[in-house]
Amino acid sequence: MTGLTPVPEYNVVMKLWIAPFLLSAALFAQTSPAPDALDAGKLKTALDRANRTLQDWPNLNRYRADNEKVAPPAAGEERVVFMGDSITDGWGRRYGKFFPGKPYINRGISGQTTPQMLIRFRPDVIALKPRAVVILAGTNDIAGNTGPSTLEMIEDNLASMTELAQLHGIKVVLASVMPTCDYIQNQSDRRPNSKIIELNKWIKDYADRHSAVYLDYFTDMLDDQGALKKELTYDGLHPNDAGYELIMPIAQKAVAQALR
Repeated sequence: MTGLTPVPEYNVVMKLWIAPFLLSAALFAQTSPAPDALDAGKLKTALDRANRTLQDWPNLNRYRADNEKVAPPAAGEERVVFMGDSITDGWGRRYGKFFPGKPYINRGISGQTTPQMLIRFRPDVIALKPRAVVILAGTNDIAGNTGPSTLEMIEDNLASMTELAQLHGIKVVLASVMPTCDYIQNQSDRRPNSKIIELNKWIKDYADRHSAVYLDYFTDMLDDQGALKKELTYDGLHPNDAGYELIMPIAQKAVAQALR
């Protein structure tokens, strides 16, 4: 299977957009006092990361080799792809178990926003020919990871991914954005629960109107103060083992509903 190849115009636009930031970093390095070895290492790491982003903004290369190894689904196989950000990426890799014994494929990428996921939706979801896709996205858009983003922008991207999946006969499960808390790290400033609630209302309504299944992680993860339960997270945003243990059966129930 082959991934998407960014068109030349896309590369030019991205380079023009990101180049000033790389130039600023380089000038800062030249005009600031000489950093010690640790600071120089951090600067190199940051510049390397920025360069990788410049070359492959949606991170199409992350799963390219893995996707090529995925065989067509066997007869009767209920393959499901989980598309998402770090919460999906870390599922079964850092914390929790990722559906042991199930033909489920993890295609989460840490830090990603919905426009990045939309670009890689064909190679990382459609090309794998799943029966269903679970989409968990939006928290990084709210946080502004790839620039300012309105709720309408997030909604448009979620709708586009849903339409692409359904056009290819893939059932869609749209997950609520998970709540945040400030027990360990300050998350509510960048990801206020009030905005998450507003987005989740739209996701549920959209799913109801467009033959998708709404997967409600949010409700069962809330404490009596309306924030993420501290025992379910290691940083106020990402689930820990207990968090994934809680949400796995909720996700499985939504997948079963979609596949019926």
